Amino acid sequence: MNWKQFIYRYKHIFVALYFPVYMVWFMWLEARDDVPFTYIHCAIDDYIPFCEYFIIPYLLWFVYVFATLALLFFDLKHLENYYQTIATLIIGMTASLLIYTLFPNAQNMRPTQFTHDNIFTQVISMLYATDTDTNVLPSIHVFNSLAIHAGLCRYATIHKQKIWRNGSFVLCLLICMSTLFLKQHSFLDVAAAIVLFMIVSWITNILFRKRTTK
Repeated sequence: MNWKQFIYRYKHIFVALYFPVYMVWFMWLEARDDVPFTYIHCAIDDYIPFCEYFIIPYLLWFVYVFATLALLFFDLKHLENYYQTIATLIIGMTASLLIYTLFPNAQNMRPTQFTHDNIFTQVISMLYATDTDTNVLPSIHVFNSLAIHAGLCRYATIHKQKIWRNGSFVLCLLICMSTLFLKQHSFLDVAAAIVLFMIVSWITNILFRKRTTK
């Protein structure tokens, strides 16, 4: 199969055009330092300890998102699930960028030094160096995990594969927890992401329910 045949068969790849737009917008926000930032913090954050081992599920987020989207992308008989998952991601990520733009926010909870010197803390040091502590509320890391979990649950229901749903739940939970234990996000960031997901999911459920019942 050449690239023309691939594009013809998988026309739904066009939605990938959104992601360069997202990256340019996000990178501009990350580089912005001429605005007053509101620092996000709540009392719950003080009770959550730093734990370097959570870097494992945090990085697994990338595999989780890519693998699930690839799975839904190639499931040609049930593309409505792919489109609903993509729509949820695009709406939520765009809403997050709008919030960051209009309400510049940041956090200052990262440890200045680590108790242990191991491969995990070394990777975290690289993460901190490449990922600024701005644009945190809501957490896109958490929002995307929830959106991917919802898409994988629909896939598991369609194909009657309960193991996908259970495994996804555990990984999604660990990823959400990792944002807190790595001090990448405040509890408020996670809560805001959950609320945003509930709103966006409600919207896309209505839109795609109407579409599938026509």
